[in-house]
Amino acid sequence: MLDEKIQEIIRSLEQEAIPPNYTLPVSEVRRISKSMVKRFAISPPPKVALVQDVSAPINDAKIPVRVYVPKMRTDLPVLVYYHGGGWVVGDLDTPDWICRSIASLADCLVFSVDYRLAPENKFPTPVEDCYWAAKWVRETGFEQYADPKRMAVGGDSAGGNLAAAVCLMARDRGGPRISFQLLICPVMNHAFDTESYRKYADGYMLTMKDMEWFWNHYLRDRRDGQNPYASPLLGELQSLPPALVMTGVRPSARRGRSLRRTPKASGCRRSYGPIRFHAPHVD
Repeated sequence: MLDEKIQEIIRSLEQEAIPPNYTLPVSEVRRISKSMVKRFAISPPPKVALVQDVSAPINDAKIPVRVYVPKMRTDLPVLVYYHGGGWVVGDLDTPDWICRSIASLADCLVFSVDYRLAPENKFPTPVEDCYWAAKWVRETGFEQYADPKRMAVGGDSAGGNLAAAVCLMARDRGGPRISFQLLICPVMNHAFDTESYRKYADGYMLTMKDMEWFWNHYLRDRRDGQNPYASPLLGELQSLPPALVMTGVRPSARRGRSLRRTPKASGCRRSYGPIRFHAPHVD
């Protein structure tokens, strides 16, 4: 059963008859997304000691980063967080309440990364932004508060995809050292032949056609979908950080759960936990 509050949200949105994402231009999807973030924001937001916007110099760009400091200490663990939005929508405000909650409840320093979006910046630019942001945090990020030796990465939906890919890249490139990965309903594979896609092709706020729309904007061509940095489930999953994979209760993010079927010999410890809801097909 879906959470009652989530059912109310779905009924409310259905009554408004908002057109599906795949029928709209990118600019309109972004406008609707921003309005929904404001509409369903938690008020008052979880309290933290300090929120500061900075920028990370990454290759040819300066990537906006929002830093959440739960308390004034010098030994806080670090989480580098990547927002969801199908690689196409989202900004620093999108995961604000998530980042505040994690910083406050987990007592850790959170860096929220506003990576460049598709289709203006197709794969691999967004994931490269995320990798270099993690490297920047590990080497220079807020030393007065952080213990960068205890750095994790995480994200929701497409952000979970990016976090998993960053772990693959960090292993393949010899750093930065990542201690943990938090994957919330992660998009793990460019594939539409899964049970959840067939069962939940329509409804629940996100359809198969929507997901095809997001993927088509993100990838340069279908061959990119076979690249493990776009589809982490296709990568070699050895020698990766321990992971907490959070998947929807119903509908389930089955591709996230399919990590359970990877060999234990991969050397990556995995734990799984349910959340109340996530739109399907982000697997």
